[in-house]
Amino acid sequence: MAKRIFDLVGAGIGLLLLSPLLLLIALAIRLDSPGPVFFRQERVGRGGGTFCIHKFRTMRHGAGGALITVGEDARITRVGAFLRRTKLDELPQLIDVFQGTMSLVGPRPEVPRYVALYPSALREKVLSVRPGLTDLASIEYRDEGALLARAADPEREYVETVLPAKLRLAADYVDRHTLALDLRIILRTLRVLLRLEPAR
Repeated sequence: MAKRIFDLVGAGIGLLLLSPLLLLIALAIRLDSPGPVFFRQERVGRGGGTFCIHKFRTMRHGAGGALITVGEDARITRVGAFLRRTKLDELPQLIDVFQGTMSLVGPRPEVPRYVALYPSALREKVLSVRPGLTDLASIEYRDEGALLARAADPEREYVETVLPAKLRLAADYVDRHTLALDLRIILRTLRVLLRLEPAR
């Protein structure tokens, strides 16, 4: 209950304070390329149920292709490249937090295709909590696109190396999460976004 109240208050204040920025980003997306402002994608949430996550659209409307983004993906728009680099494309997920499908802090939600690859024991644990806007895996793998771009087979590298590492971090969070830990992760996320913590 305390975590849900924390999420409601945090998401509500965030949406209120950031509303001018959100409107400016929406305008920039509309001026930069045709298509909707938001990108919505099916993700797996708490208990294995699915929901549609909100993001600012960063790719050309209707662009297909791989689920993972590698390096300088040709599908990404000019504004989208900036939004991805600064992580501003993730801000609309405050809506998902406010609605209750996500939390401010928790394991990042994956698409069903990759959740199907979770080991059964880890799957149950990781999906026992609401997915989050940020978590330790997001911080540690914030340069994931560049990392995968160096691999001969990016999707295989993600499935065999990156995903298992993220799952270990997610499982560790589930084992020891508290509001104090959530606050520390939020503060560290802000440090990363403000470039106060260098990438490894």
